[in-house]
Amino acid sequence: MNSPPADIFFGTPTATPTVTPTASPSGSPSGSPSTSPSRSAEAAPGAVALETAYERVIAKVLPSIVQITTANGLGSGIVYDRSGHIITNAHVVGRANQFKVTLATGSTPRTAKLVESFGLGDLAVIKVDDPEGLTPAVFGDSSKLRVGQIVLAMGNPLGLSGSVTNGIVSALGRTVSEPQDDDPEDEGSPGATITGAIQTSAAINPGNSGGALVNLSGEVIGIPTLAALNPELGGGAAPGIGFAIPSNTATDIATQIVKDGKVTNTHRAALGVTVQTVIGIDGRTVGVGVVRVSRGSGASRAGVRVGDVIISINNVRITGTQALSELLATLNPGDQAKVQLLRPNGSTSTVTVTLGELPSS
Repeated sequence: MNSPPADIFFGTPTATPTVTPTASPSGSPSGSPSTSPSRSAEAAPGAVALETAYERVIAKVLPSIVQITTANGLGSGIVYDRSGHIITNAHVVGRANQFKVTLATGSTPRTAKLVESFGLGDLAVIKVDDPEGLTPAVFGDSSKLRVGQIVLAMGNPLGLSGSVTNGIVSALGRTVSEPQDDDPEDEGSPGATITGAIQTSAAINPGNSGGALVNLSGEVIGIPTLAALNPELGGGAAPGIGFAIPSNTATDIATQIVKDGKVTNTHRAALGVTVQTVIGIDGRTVGVGVVRVSRGSGASRAGVRVGDVIISINNVRITGTQALSELLATLNPGDQAKVQLLRPNGSTSTVTVTLGELPSS
């Protein structure tokens, strides 16, 4: 049986640390108390101002956070508009089409239906049947984020509705991949590769996925989605390393879904091939073998054939299907990529492929 296209982000992460979905940032500021009473007194006004800022943001944003319950679990979501559309993660909705939605501030559960799920980017939009009284969140411009900014995470970690935690923006522009669930009956991760991810120092807990990462202006700037796993801890969570989908990505996808009922522009590059990882006689990966070439694709026009093995793209070695997916996620449709091939006769050649657009499904 042929493997699914690498462009659809299958396989398990090969990087360390790995990441896993169903999560949300949390954390708390730390510091050593001053030994000088006078310094403590001087610091007090700043601490009070920060505390006041936290309280103001929480009062503004928490009414826009919901708990989403399916037959198999729960997660979080953000009210997107007054029509009742709610943004969440694709792995929160899984394969469900019907949901119960409860406001983080407490309310009678409301019924909701799936509008569309975008597994490639681990995003989804659902819509409540009765939108009366819902408060849409304000989404900020994630391109303006700075490393070191204080952020608050709001959601329902471990089912604790309306939880709020804090951390900072640790890094920007990460490319991270979720492990894909191979069990067709499992409603977990779609195996998405997320580009431009926000790394946060906050801890991630199940149930916070799909919630809000918020700046001190009360703007949603990310969707908490992934937690890093430390293989040295037996796959346990790596403290202080969590990832969120940027708000600009989330609102772009949500706008398309609300307007057209589906994602019409994935912004994802595609070679137009179906591949599988090739292992050499020494047990090491050689590259990815081409098992199908889509008719009319950039790969087809460039002369890529079934039986070829892709060993590098733009001089970056391809160690497996996940490495290929992650590299393609950093490129754009229309870009030209230099693809080095190992031919079935043992020779190598390099072809230039004009990348196409990855379909939403």
